[in-house]
Amino acid sequence: MRFQIDPVYGARAKRMRLAARRRVPSGFTLLELLVVIVIIGLLAGYVAPRYFAQVGKSEIQVARAQIDALEKALDQYRLDTRRYPTAEQGLGALVSRPANEPGWGGPYLRKAVPNDPWGRPYVYRTPGQRGEFDLLSYGRDGRPGGAGDDADIGTW
Repeated sequence: MRFQIDPVYGARAKRMRLAARRRVPSGFTLLELLVVIVIIGLLAGYVAPRYFAQVGKSEIQVARAQIDALEKALDQYRLDTRRYPTAEQGLGALVSRPANEPGWGGPYLRKAVPNDPWGRPYVYRTPGQRGEFDLLSYGRDGRPGGAGDDADIGTW
């Protein structure tokens, strides 16, 4: 037995398939795209302020950690030389041997003296206003004083 396709039925089925394909929408409407854009905008507006607040907090934490590491290196310098570096020698004395410093046992840092998280050098003063030395960063604004992210961060 051979099965034959009815030519009328076959043509009708083909037309129905073509008609069905034409009726299927392809793509998104402008309204659907606008709704998605609004949802993305709302999410960005909610998440972005929280993200950027965390960035500011992390910069402050990095500055505190770097100051702590520099303070320990200064203490090690003092143990070897019986004094802290002078203001003229600065923090560079932790990396390279100062002239006429026989007890220097450094380098006391593995790398060069880092800048603060905002790209400015740390301020080193000896004698300090609050101790034998002051080591500080002026914060995000780079000026003495301030509050929040702009506040000074130091050894005190």
